[in-house]
This record gives sequence, C-alpha cells and structure tokens, in this order.
Amino acid sequence: MPFKRYVEIGRVALVNYGKDYGKLVVIVDVVDQNRALVDAPDMVRSQMNFKRLSLTDITIDIKRAPTKKTLIEAMEKANVKNKWENSSWGRKLIVQKRRAALNDFDRFKLMLAKFKKGGLVRQELAKLKKESSA
Repeated sequence: MPFKRYVEIGRVALVNYGKDYGKLVVIVDVVDQNRALVDAPDMVRSQMNFKRLSLTDITIDIKRAPTKKTLIEAMEKANVKNKWENSSWGRKLIVQKRRAALNDFDRFKLMLAKFKKGGLVRQELAKLKKESSA
C-alpha cells in the first residue's frame, strides 16, 4: 500500500520523543533529509529530527515559514485540535492519559464495573442462545 502521509509544509505531526513529547506540531520548513523546522502555538519554533515526529493525516494550508500569528490562524481555520481529538489515534491517547491518572480506588471501581458489564453480556447472550435453539 502506498504512503499517504508525506513530509510537507503544513503537515501536522505528533512529537514522539523528547521534552515536547505528546505535542502536536506543524512542519513549517524542511531543513534537510533528516530534520524539519516545526512550530506550534505553545512552543518555540525549532528544528526536529524526523525520527522524533509521527506524521498525522491532518494538513493545513500554509506557506513556507509563516509567522506565528499566521500559523495560529491557519490552525484555527483548519480546526486541527478538534480533528485530532476526534481521530481514533487522538482518542486513544486521551484514554491512555486518563487511565494513567487513575488512583488505586478508581482502578478497583473500574474492575468491578467491567465484571458487572461482562455478567450482563453473558446473560443476554445466554437468552439469545436459548431463543435460537427453541
């Protein structure tokens, strides 16, 4: 299957390593075959190795090396944050963060809720099997 996510100006990427881990950044310029200039509303524009970036499906329409103001306007216009939170990748990361923040008692309550849900599913399945065999 061919690639669909290319390194390009305006491509939104997720930082997968380093001090900016977990941040969404936008590629604003390509430095060389290993590095890009990235920027986000809440960080300083900096060079980043492609190995530290995970490309997303989201792109925004910007010119090369835009000002911070232009970048923020383009991100708001493209609704990047909302698209990310509604993507399966973004939702998965949100759930991981929420689970990591649980304390012991919360994990215990979650375990009991799963047992209860499993019991209900088993009961309904048994009813359906009984109806289909009769």
